[in-house]
Amino acid sequence: MPLSNRWTLTRYLIEERRRFPTAGGDLNALILDVSLACKAIARIVAFGSLGDSLGAVAGPQGGGLNVQGEVQKPLDVLSNEIFIRMNEWNGHLAGLASEEMDEPRQIPGAYPRGKYLLVFDPLDGSSNIDVNVSVGSIFSILRAPQDVIDSGRDVTEADFLQPGATQVAAGYALYGPVTMLVLTVGNGVAGFTLNPNLGEFVLSHPNIQVPPDTTEFAINSSNARFWEPPVKRYVDECLAGRTGPRGRDFNMRWIASMVAEAHRILMRGGVFMYPRDTKDPAKPGRLRLLYEANPVGMVMEQAGGRASTGRQPVLGLKPTALHQRIGLVFGSKNEVERIERYHHDPATRDSGTPLFAERSLFRD
Repeated sequence: MPLSNRWTLTRYLIEERRRFPTAGGDLNALILDVSLACKAIARIVAFGSLGDSLGAVAGPQGGGLNVQGEVQKPLDVLSNEIFIRMNEWNGHLAGLASEEMDEPRQIPGAYPRGKYLLVFDPLDGSSNIDVNVSVGSIFSILRAPQDVIDSGRDVTEADFLQPGATQVAAGYALYGPVTMLVLTVGNGVAGFTLNPNLGEFVLSHPNIQVPPDTTEFAINSSNARFWEPPVKRYVDECLAGRTGPRGRDFNMRWIASMVAEAHRILMRGGVFMYPRDTKDPAKPGRLRLLYEANPVGMVMEQAGGRASTGRQPVLGLKPTALHQRIGLVFGSKNEVERIERYHHDPATRDSGTPLFAERSLFRD
């Protein structure tokens, strides 16, 4: 499509709004403010080590820690601040919640309050910036509970604990060779590339679809000794290749940046696994339900893929805490459904079964 015929993000949102004649335009304006925050972060990330934002935040133990117990980099803190400042003033939000903040952020009294909640991971994969791997921002938009809208009261953690199926919109920005914004407002998935000459996100990937079948999977194989039997069964079958039960060869990918992993799968299919394992029994998974799994899950489902904990659809899960962690599997629908079947197969669930154990003539 010639550049002159491509829609900007603004036009795309206007066209989507026309499906709802009574809509007031608040959601459109909010998404545009989110996109502005992403543009600002993209510009800072592009400077890399030439900027002043890399390195750990000084703290009493040599590095500041967020609520997740992870070392914060100045760029994490700065990205979080950008998201807040770009969105708290606009009158469309009742509150915000971020991976980098212990508690929900209230809208300052000087600004009007709106009917939406914004949940975000301001800079996913920031530890990869040092090696020039693509990173990104992830966001989710929810409707505030009606009593929050009616009373104008401060938001609480409980207000954000909504299943992913209730999301109004979700997406991510990818800061790579080009900056992209991938968005769903509940009517499929569209990708927008930032045109540096215009300073605008321009529709470049309309109606993105995840192929239902794939020969690629992504998992951190260094955790193999901690995997549950269903995951080990699936990976072993893929590794067995053409002569194994799957009858075809698979490729394994692992970028260790979830935004980059999700984008690759959207573009060409695949399955991503960061499953629950036994490495830390106190944590039922590594990824955050509200900030990562739900928004990526909505994008995948809207693109014809599937997102799951391995046991159940992610978008149906009722959150129990603001920073709740879960296991996550998403991507090509048929592969995710296969992994779910393995989790529900009694023979595979039993960790003591010898059926999928390694065999050797020289066992102890």
